[in-house]
Amino acid sequence: MKMFSLDLDASQITKISGLNRKTINRYLTEIRKRITEYCERQSPFYGEAEGDESYFGARRIKGKSGRGAFGKTIVFGIFKRNGKVFTKIIPDCRRTRLQAVIRGRAGLGSIIHSDGWRGYNGLVDLG
Repeated sequence: MKMFSLDLDASQITKISGLNRKTINRYLTEIRKRITEYCERQSPFYGEAEGDESYFGARRIKGKSGRGAFGKTIVFGIFKRNGKVFTKIIPDCRRTRLQAVIRGRAGLGSIIHSDGWRGYNGLVDLG
């Protein structure tokens, strides 16, 4: 846990601990799953919040970068100003998916600040 909280990657933890890299990756995945489960149980956000998606994964391979990059994991996050953070791994950034996640985590009447990407269009219509 300490090495995870220090944001060390699996290779660095392997060198320090002497454990197999695959074992370390399995442990790190389980830690991330538990964090996700905890975040899922939290109540919805109310008030002002910021929402955005990011792409995580291995170093960029030749080809597309950003949206549409191959082999990246898309993580959507909502940050309540002066409060908590909610993150969720999502398979794509389609409008319906993003809006469903936001509706599930932000209470009615909340103000969501986001970048100008079209996937966020129509949130006002949803309340």
